[in-house]
Amino acid sequence: MKFSDITGQEAIKERLRRSVRDNRVSHAQLFLGPEGSGKIAMALAYAQYINCTARSEEDSCGVCNSCIKFEKIIHPDLHFILPISKTKEITDKPLSKLFLPHWRKLISERKAIFGIKEWYQQIGLENKQGIINTEDCSEIIRTLSYKSYESEYKIMIIWMVEKLYHAAAPRILKILEEPPDKTLFILISEQSDLVLPTILSRTQLVKFQRLSDQELVNALIAHTNCSIEQANEVKYLADGNLNVALRILESGETDQANFEFFRMWMRLCFRNDIREINRLSSDFVALGREKQKNLMAYALKVIRYCMHNQVGSYEQVRAEGEELKFIQGFTPFVHPGNAASLTEEFNKSIYHIERNGNASITFMDLSLKSIKWLNIKQKQA
Repeated sequence: MKFSDITGQEAIKERLRRSVRDNRVSHAQLFLGPEGSGKIAMALAYAQYINCTARSEEDSCGVCNSCIKFEKIIHPDLHFILPISKTKEITDKPLSKLFLPHWRKLISERKAIFGIKEWYQQIGLENKQGIINTEDCSEIIRTLSYKSYESEYKIMIIWMVEKLYHAAAPRILKILEEPPDKTLFILISEQSDLVLPTILSRTQLVKFQRLSDQELVNALIAHTNCSIEQANEVKYLADGNLNVALRILESGETDQANFEFFRMWMRLCFRNDIREINRLSSDFVALGREKQKNLMAYALKVIRYCMHNQVGSYEQVRAEGEELKFIQGFTPFVHPGNAASLTEEFNKSIYHIERNGNASITFMDLSLKSIKWLNIKQKQA
């Protein structure tokens, strides 16, 4: 992967290039940003650039022996730690290195543009949650205790570090703070609040932003055969998330199901119809964890859109048709007096779902709190 293969994030590219040119590569860096912002691709491009034997000021050469191995994800000094679990294929003592063929295939097929959902599908994890386990933390120490095989730097990429099992974290704190010479940790995360503070404090933050509309269109045209018209239509739904944009193009998947469920749910909450909400909870449970989290993320997006409407930033509301009509009607009930509380409660629900909390209880608790907050009147200035 070369920097030139990545659309957008130009400031981050220059920052990373400059760190190499000035010989100021921080030994532990946290690539933090939303899904679909190019973090995996950037980590791979950075690792390749550092160890390229004929790099230019702007990029790796792409043709030296080191670059060829990095492109194929087979370089002996490039290591990965991933969220995993037991599967039908690996039924005992799962380790990240056992899943590397799946990892390489996913990177190759999707050009390093994917999220946790695609990874779980790739390894057949179904509805289970992956973690970075204690055995992999021991593997980090064991792997980095050896000298590099052929490159200047050993690179350890820990993807979705928020999945690190809390009891396993102490094993890597010392090596993360004081790694062997010429060792680089690149940690990748989407939710800093789920990363252990002891990990955060030992890393240098590299913050990624969502892609702009134009960057998203450029990336879609570069990575797919879609037309400009199709790319412009998809950017409206993807909200700066390249992975979501590709998913929409590939499958026609939209937020329609989330919209219909959320609209029904909020109407029941507004009517204080506990009986129907209780019936709806069974539908929520049947969705499965990933779709439950997607629904909560959609709810947070609607709350954000309502607040844009409240302050007159109508151009920020990326919706049309029935969805736009609903958001406009919902806006008076989401205001500065309750928006922060609603946002906090939906974020808490995502947190509980991530940790295998009881879905029915989570849904009912959130419903009762939504009834409370939606009935708070907006104060007149």
